Amino acid sequence: MRSLLIPILSAALACGICFGGARADDEKVVNVYNWSDYIAPDTAEKFEKETGIKVRYDVYDGNEVLETKLLTGGSGYDVVYPSAFPFLKNQVKAGAFLPLDGSKLSNHSKIDPQALSLIAGADPQNLHAVPYMAVTDGIGYNVAAIKQRMPDAPTDSFAMVFDVDVVKKFSDCGVA
Repeated sequence: MRSLLIPILSAALACGICFGGARADDEKVVNVYNWSDYIAPDTAEKFEKETGIKVRYDVYDGNEVLETKLLTGGSGYDVVYPSAFPFLKNQVKAGAFLPLDGSKLSNHSKIDPQALSLIAGADPQNLHAVPYMAVTDGIGYNVAAIKQRMPDAPTDSFAMVFDVDVVKKFSDCGVA
């Protein structure tokens, strides 16, 4: 996923989503606001060397922080990375983003249609966002301990964590 930042930044610039005009003598800059540790330490430097465009990279630690900056206006950021639900959905609805120019996204046709359909739940016509990464939740189990205590345990469900009757069967394992 870290390798996607350079194409995403390039696409953002090509689509003209950078806010504010630039004079010929101004330094080209893209202002990025992302979660911490979501790109490799050398990604911005590689992008700068490849494109000649300086990256101002700021990080945030919660969607609420990003949303506050976006919805109060004038954030100055060109590329941001909100979680799709409910944040991207709310921000699109509030008009926080300019539409992307799909004709300038040369690899747009290579984006997984299933990923685009998931994002469409937050950005109905896929006009403001492209999929960046997907996050899933998982639970690790000691299979032998599970089988010993509850052979038919719902290991494919969060009932293992949230159903009191299920959790009670594992109380001797340190689960409360």
